[in-house]
Amino acid sequence: MSATTVNPVLRVAPAAPAEAAAHFRASLAFHADVSDVAAALAAGGDPGFVVVDSRSTESWDQGHVPGAIHLPTALVAEQAEQLLDRSVPVVTYCWGPGCNGATRAALALAELGYRVKEMLGGFEYWVREGFAYETWQGREQRAADPLTAPVDAADCGC
Repeated sequence: MSATTVNPVLRVAPAAPAEAAAHFRASLAFHADVSDVAAALAAGGDPGFVVVDSRSTESWDQGHVPGAIHLPTALVAEQAEQLLDRSVPVVTYCWGPGCNGATRAALALAELGYRVKEMLGGFEYWVREGFAYETWQGREQRAADPLTAPVDAADCGC
């Protein structure tokens, strides 16, 4: 690389370690990983949180995380109090990384006083990582996509 060529990765310098630590700590306070949510739910007992599917009824019927509560984003203000306990943290999800419905639902819940995280990857990555899901026809499961989850290990080790 010549002296006049700028490395695109380092065009903007990395943050100082303390700033980076604060950023990543904050990110973990706002987000949950699909695998971590699945592991907590599979462990049995009370996972310490409730999962909320913020999609439409048609999307819910197409498939949803087992045990999730169906609360479309547009109905959060109207129905959250009847469906959720403010003392229990909420993990929201929508379709996937290309959709911000879970973010909008998380914002609406936070504004109502709920502690909330967003499940990164949404329903798409739940299915792609090989976790069972429910449809209007019953329980289904697909093989894990080797581009998103280890196929020969219990977890990715991260």
